[in-house]
Amino acid sequence: MFRHHHHHHHHPHARFGPREFGFGGRGFGGRGHGHGPGRRGRFFDQGDLRFVILQLISEKPAHGYEIIKEIEERLGGAYAPSPGVVYPTLTLLEELGYVTAEADGVKKLYTITEAGRQALRDNQPSIDAIFERIRDISARFGGGVSMPIMRARENLKTALRLRLSRGPLTDEQIVAIAAALDAAAKAVEEA
Repeated sequence: MFRHHHHHHHHPHARFGPREFGFGGRGFGGRGHGHGPGRRGRFFDQGDLRFVILQLISEKPAHGYEIIKEIEERLGGAYAPSPGVVYPTLTLLEELGYVTAEADGVKKLYTITEAGRQALRDNQPSIDAIFERIRDISARFGGGVSMPIMRARENLKTALRLRLSRGPLTDEQIVAIAAALDAAAKAVEEA
């Protein structure tokens, strides 16, 4: 499996203190969007994710779902941030005045502001380090992995999510789904 969460510790800004990154002392935790300490399986800290998103918007204005796809592609499919993390971060960037959002049909198109560009300039070393980490992970995980595998993996995740959201499962269904997943894992190992 992925071994990336051990790489956080050497990164000087990985733990997001209230004064880091020049965000005026508003840590993310106090805003009701945080998920408490010890969030496992997160790729970025909330502070890192702000910069990743801001950097991507600085390259071209984007919708939220485009940002999610872009991050996933840059990570070679190793991780896609969930809408529940990305959209509150976009709202926060908007509140900080770093991006503007304009209605584009039912969606919002986010564009970086001069203040947002200044924030990127002020934090360039941290941002370079974050994107360096993204390139490392992409090279390790993605690199040669072909798109059909990525597509099939997403397909499996979606099927599982849809099936679980349809309501409670019987014991037989639980056993059948687990067996299908185990069989897939075994087939992948033996391929």
